Amino acid sequence: MNFSHLINKLSAVFWFVLLAVPTASHAVLTIEIIGGGASQTPIAIAPFRAEDGLAQKITPVVAADLARSGLFKIIDAGGMVPMPYEPDQVNYPQWRARGAEAVVIGTVTLLPDGRYDIRFRLMDAVKQTQLAGFVYFATAAQLRLTAHKIADVIYQKLTGDAGVFATRITYIVKKGKRFELHVADADGYGAQTVLASNEPIISPAWSPDGTRLAYVSFEQKKPVVYVQSLTTGGRQAVANFWGSNSAPAWAPDGRRLAVTLTKDGGSQLYLINADGSGTPTRLTTNSAIDTEPNFSPDGQSIIFTSDRGGSPQIYRVAASGGQPQRLTFEGSYNVSPRHSPDGKSFTFIQRNGNRYSVAVQDFASRQVQALTDGGIDESPSFAPNSKMILYASEVRGRGILAAVSSDGRVKQRFTEDAGDVREPAWGPLISK
Repeated sequence: MNFSHLINKLSAVFWFVLLAVPTASHAVLTIEIIGGGASQTPIAIAPFRAEDGLAQKITPVVAADLARSGLFKIIDAGGMVPMPYEPDQVNYPQWRARGAEAVVIGTVTLLPDGRYDIRFRLMDAVKQTQLAGFVYFATAAQLRLTAHKIADVIYQKLTGDAGVFATRITYIVKKGKRFELHVADADGYGAQTVLASNEPIISPAWSPDGTRLAYVSFEQKKPVVYVQSLTTGGRQAVANFWGSNSAPAWAPDGRRLAVTLTKDGGSQLYLINADGSGTPTRLTTNSAIDTEPNFSPDGQSIIFTSDRGGSPQIYRVAASGGQPQRLTFEGSYNVSPRHSPDGKSFTFIQRNGNRYSVAVQDFASRQVQALTDGGIDESPSFAPNSKMILYASEVRGRGILAAVSSDGRVKQRFTEDAGDVREPAWGPLISK
């Protein structure tokens, strides 16, 4: 893999595309935890009252979410008599004897209209007080999402950071000559095929509100940038100029995209409207390759990859244009930058010898930390709470997804039943 690989991905020519409203996919990404946090909060999750008859139980999903974060140790709730469903039923000494510092209790009630009334409470087993309590109304199809929302509340109350279990991810699956753009829950469930094609699909990017995807498709015998609605399936070509159109990145306002175009000669950065209207605004002008733009959370600047200094490095330019500033200086190959949502750092791929690793650089201190030691790691993407980074890797010649915490301590590996999985992007937080 080298910098030319980033450009060569845009050079293939193929033939057929099938577009449809998102359809269910049988493939499920399964997650393996291969590293945990330095300290873990012991938490017990008592089975919710009346959840046994549900098509999707609540407590196993909540427990799996919290365990997957690497920050919680799940305490076995089995055999507790009586099993608590209300605060006055919690026997705190018994839970403390099992090592639990927090206890989750809850109930599920079927309503006359067919929906479920789902209530939960998070109890502090040490102080013997309630930390949180919420009520959700959900259909049968919304039970898993509700469980993710409960896990998000627990995560936020016990860590102080936003939970991201109810978010979604997108990625590309290659099966033989077939390419599929998938969207799934953050835990890999509920995968849907947004687009299927016999040509490459690359560079998916989420709109800030999570309702649209921008991506590059080769169906017109060259790379063209599309924006597609995840609610209707409708899509529009928004960058289809002479030459290559690639690397879409959303502005925080959701109205603009930064893209890489070659319409005026060479790969340069431009701003376009997300609906394809108007004339592109050129941001960079030089003889080098400028690509892989990514907006800062405040929309004021863009980081990108360029070889203008002789080797691929990461630069920053104002969203209004101007003279770019070089950001990376360690090593001769640093590419694929992505801001952390909190704006404090950016992740990127750094080459060390023949190995390509996920790294993070702090904007203020400029300190760089390598987070992975994979042979071929690519396409890093921050979770919307800035605590995890999703990326593509390779195991025994097969593309997989993996995730690593921003401090490098927690590591996960996503595998699929079939196909090579590449180019992930983590979706935004959605208002609940």
